[in-house]
Amino acid sequence: MIELTLYSRDGCHLCEFMLEELHRLYGAQISVTVLDVDSRDDWRQLYGLQVPVLSYRGQVICFGRPDRAALRAVLAG
Repeated sequence: MIELTLYSRDGCHLCEFMLEELHRLYGAQISVTVLDVDSRDDWRQLYGLQVPVLSYRGQVICFGRPDRAALRAVLAG
């Protein structure tokens, strides 16, 4: 199972869409930890209005919308 991190914000429709798409496309292949970007000043400064930000092992995979090519590369490992 691939463990991903999604930096999100409450009430963000793009964040909700990203999470739904990830589960729809990859289901049991992935585990997604959702972190509130507004819960820490450093995350808020780093990601600002770029949310949602999806990362794998500390590296940003994509932001805004799912990047299927980048996700396939991570899953292919």
